[in-house]
Amino acid sequence: MSRAGTRGGSLPLYIQITELLSREIAAGIWPDGSRLPTEAELSQHLGVAVGTLRKALALLEKRGLLERIQGSGTYVRRKTRTGSIYEFFHLELKKGAGLPTAEILSLDLCAKPDVPPAFGDGASDNAWRVRRLRRLGGVPAALEEIWFDARHAPKLRSPDLPESMHLFYRERLGFWIARVEDKVSVAPCPDFAPPNTPFEQGAAMGFVERVSWSNADRIEEYSRNWFDPATVCYAARWV
Repeated sequence: MSRAGTRGGSLPLYIQITELLSREIAAGIWPDGSRLPTEAELSQHLGVAVGTLRKALALLEKRGLLERIQGSGTYVRRKTRTGSIYEFFHLELKKGAGLPTAEILSLDLCAKPDVPPAFGDGASDNAWRVRRLRRLGGVPAALEEIWFDARHAPKLRSPDLPESMHLFYRERLGFWIARVEDKVSVAPCPDFAPPNTPFEQGAAMGFVERVSWSNADRIEEYSRNWFDPATVCYAARWV
């Protein structure tokens, strides 16, 4: 199991631990039916206080991913849907799932990109474009470009965006992502790759093009991810 690593952004620490453990359960690092270490051992391993860990474990138990048996311990109860805010984030470190964090590189209001299929049902000709550097467990892992219809937010600033865009959609914009379609291929590294990262403009990278539908069955997001195949893989599981 990987440590929580570098943790930043606006998510409370217990939520970050919840999401890390949820991703590790989904990745099979903690198999179904396995018993977790004691709270003292696990909190020391993750580098967090026992109280913080207990809040995370309680949330995982509420989601149905853990079962606490009095006098025996805490056991994993893996299922298809985890309830995680990173449930649709399919990039993982090859050495372990890794907690996703994001650094915003730019936020711009632009004309919608000419990509099929159209998103936002034509409600606006403009869209917000968010470019971010993704890290997994503190390791630079991917470059990300996200587009969503400007009708949802006429004005927006970078500090308004949390680590999780799906959490932002749910809590600020009034919809949530219910399903996604990914197309995985290879593409050259884009020109917005920041310096002092392993990403070199024009170099071949893993590439994921995604269309996301909301709970109202409307296409609400279009995104592109370029990931470093030396350290990251794309993982999708059905259990």
